[in-house]
Amino acid sequence: MHAYRTHTCGALRLADTGETVRLSGWIHRKRDHGGLLFVDLRDHYGLTQLVAHPGAPAFEALENLRAESVVRVDGEAVARTPETVNPNLPTGEIEVRAREVTILSEAAELPLPVFGEPDYPEDIRLAHRYLDLRRETLHRDIVLRSKVIDSIRRRMVDQGFIEFQTPILTASSPEGARDFLTPSRLHPGKFYALPQAPQQFKQLLMVAGFDRYFQIAPCFRDEDPRADRSLEFYQLDVEMSFVTQEDIFAAIEPVLHGVFTEFAAGKPVTPYPFPRIAWREAIARYGTDKPDLRNPLVMRDVSEAFRSGGFGLFARMLEAPKAAIWAIPAPGGGSRAFCDRMNAWAQA
Repeated sequence: MHAYRTHTCGALRLADTGETVRLSGWIHRKRDHGGLLFVDLRDHYGLTQLVAHPGAPAFEALENLRAESVVRVDGEAVARTPETVNPNLPTGEIEVRAREVTILSEAAELPLPVFGEPDYPEDIRLAHRYLDLRRETLHRDIVLRSKVIDSIRRRMVDQGFIEFQTPILTASSPEGARDFLTPSRLHPGKFYALPQAPQQFKQLLMVAGFDRYFQIAPCFRDEDPRADRSLEFYQLDVEMSFVTQEDIFAAIEPVLHGVFTEFAAGKPVTPYPFPRIAWREAIARYGTDKPDLRNPLVMRDVSEAFRSGGFGLFARMLEAPKAAIWAIPAPGGGSRAFCDRMNAWAQA
C-alpha cells in the first residue's frame, strides 16, 4: 500500500464499497452525532466523510484533533444509508469507516477558520495566506486561473504563435509608470529595471524573423493601485509580423471567444467577429472607450432641445462650434426626488 494514500479525497464512489483504503488530508470539520464521530477529510481533489465508532483507536485520535490537522487514515469504504446520502458531494454515496489514524501534522489554534469562509480582516488573511488559500472559494479561483492560462496557451499555439520567455532583469523602458529597480551587485551604483511590458523584446523577436510571438507575461509597474491596476500583473502579450489590423482580429478573436465559452458556465458569449465600435462613437454614446454593453443606458445629443429652450447657460455654451449637450435617458426616473438624488451623486 502507498505510504500516504490509495485514493484522493474526491475519488471514492459507490463501486469502491468494501475496499480497504488509505486517505491523507486536512480535517475540514468534525460532527459528534450521538457517540459517532463524523469527520470531513479534505485534500486538493475534494471531501470524503470519515466515521469513527466510540472505543475504536481512530475515535480517540480524531476526537482530540483540531480542524486543519493533517492525518493519514486507513479504513474501509462503506455505502451510506439512503437517508444519509449527500447528492451535493461527488463522494456522497460512501463514507470511510476509520480503523487507524496517523497524525502527520497537528494544528494549533487557528488565527482564522477555513470551513465556512467567514469574513476576516485582510491583514490577518495575508499574514496567514497558507490558511486563506485553503478556503474553497479561493482555492477554486486559483485552479480556475491555471486552467484559463492553459486554455489561452493551447489556443495561441493552435493559431500558429510561438511562446517565448523574455528577460525579467532588463534596462529601463518607461511605459507610463515608474519602474521597479533592482541594484546590480556586479555594477555598483547601477540598477536593473523590472519590465513594465516586454515591448522591446517582442519587437526584437519580430526583427529576428519569428513572425508570431506570445507570452503570458509578468509586468511590474510602480503606480498607485486601482480596481484595474496592480503593482504586479500578468497579461497575454502578442506580436505579429506582416499583418494588417484585420489579421490581428482574425487571430485573436477565436482565442478570446474560445476561452470565454469554455469557462462561461452556461452564460451566453458573443460570437465572433465581435461588434466593433469606433472610439468617437463609444465616447459619445457611453462616455468611455471601454463601455459595458450590458448597460442599456445610451447617451443622446440633446443640443437642439436646449439651443433655444430658454436655458441661457446652455444656449451660450452652444454658441461654440464644437460644443454639444448630451443627456443620459432615465426611463421612469423623472420625479423631482430622483433628480435630486442624481444631482447629489454627481456633486459627491
